[in-house]
Formats: sequence, structure tokens, C-alpha cells
Amino acid sequence: MRRWLILITTHLVMLALGFAGGIYALPILTAPRAPDSAALQNIATETLYAGRLMRNLNGSDLLHWGEGEIRVSRNRISHIGRLAPGPDYKLYLAPRFVDTKESFLQIKDESLRVGEVKTFNGFIVEVPAGIDVRDYNAVVIWCEAFAQFISAAEYQPSHQVRK
Repeated sequence: MRRWLILITTHLVMLALGFAGGIYALPILTAPRAPDSAALQNIATETLYAGRLMRNLNGSDLLHWGEGEIRVSRNRISHIGRLAPGPDYKLYLAPRFVDTKESFLQIKDESLRVGEVKTFNGFIVEVPAGIDVRDYNAVVIWCEAFAQFISAAEYQPSHQVRK
């Protein structure tokens, strides 16, 4: 009986580890190609605002982080840098800079989901028609599936936001 209990326990532990490893690896394996440097540099000519994702934000950790430059234009938001890989990342425009899950949840209803982030070595997300990036002052990268804060960057001081 004890042998069966040990076998069942070890198999369940290995199954759980395999499942967790699959959740982590699947976004990496299925991610589309990141935009090339020419496409990212092309956006520099239309950039209205820029900000930085920093790896050491209060809400970031070993598995949830971003680093690099965010560029915001009227039609696109781009990232030159790296993100920790993960599933179901969304890009939000936020009314103010936040650096934790709790602070983002407080303003999530005021924030606007712009699109999906599917690459981890730079991305370009199209801003939907009718959205004015000047009405916000920060971007937030959020994992919708696990309600996890990844990173954020302020691209214009909050006192400059149009009302």
C-alpha cells in the first residue's frame, strides 16, 4: 500500500511539474517572430512619446518583468527590449503610472485595452481607430489569464494628459 501511495504521489508531482513547464514554454514555442529592428526603428520617425519599462518595479518579479523602451505614436505602440515570456499578455493604456498588480486593479476600469502582446523580444501593437493616446499617460503589460502585473512605463507626465 505504501509503495502505491509513493508511486501515485511522485507521478502526480511530475504531472504537475510537466503541466507548469508546458504553460511556461508554450508561449515561447508558439510566439510569432518579433518585429525586425528596421520595423521598430521605422516607428521612431512617428514617435510622439517614449518611456521605459524597468525590470525592478515593485510588482515585477523573477518570472514577470519587462525592460526596454516604449514608443507611442498616434497609430502604434512599440517596444524595443525584452519581456519575460508568458501567456495572454495584453497592452493597456492607463490614466497614470502604476507599478503593482494592486495599483493596476484600482485603475483597470479607467484603462483601455489596446491589444495583445505576442512577442517577447520587442513588439508593435496597432492602436485602434478612435483612440487618442494623448488621453493617457502610461502603458501597462498585463497577463489576463493569471491576473498578473508584468511591467509598465510612463510615457508622459500625468499633468500633461488632455481632459
